Amino acid sequence: MYRKEEIADWYDQHSKSILSFILLMVRDYQQAEDLTHDTFVKAYLYYDSFKHHSSEKTWLFSIAHNLTVDFLRKRKPSLFLKEIFLLQNDNTPLPEEMLQIKEESYELYKALGELKDTYRKVIILRKIKGFSIEDTAKILNWSESKVKSMLFRAIPALKRQLIKEGYWDEETV
Repeated sequence: MYRKEEIADWYDQHSKSILSFILLMVRDYQQAEDLTHDTFVKAYLYYDSFKHHSSEKTWLFSIAHNLTVDFLRKRKPSLFLKEIFLLQNDNTPLPEEMLQIKEESYELYKALGELKDTYRKVIILRKIKGFSIEDTAKILNWSESKVKSMLFRAIPALKRQLIKEGYWDEETV
């Protein structure tokens, strides 16, 4: 019974944050909800494998990341390309309450969507979700030096994207 209660507490504490993380990756609210649910089911099933070498939040984000990557890999490439083209024409922001990023900025969300996957992941985890370098490395299964170098490249790439889209004035950079 203890396991159920602890997973339920974790769900209350972390489900919104995990949902917004997955939503930024898959850009499909219904799918993000499903993957969030799957994250907690998997945490329940593999509860005994959690060794407390990191926080439960880091462990849950690691599960969420792996499930999301698996989901994205399994999608048919044609469907993926079709969605990219449809998203380029869709200027409607997702519900604000689902995008709990610091500035709650549609412009930032849109610019993040244009970055390469590795840059988007490291910015979301480090700068939006506030994970440490160590925890980000654990979630992504990267070395800490890779997290640092990716973030070092990702921030200027995000600035360039914001400038390109007209959301940031080049003179203020």
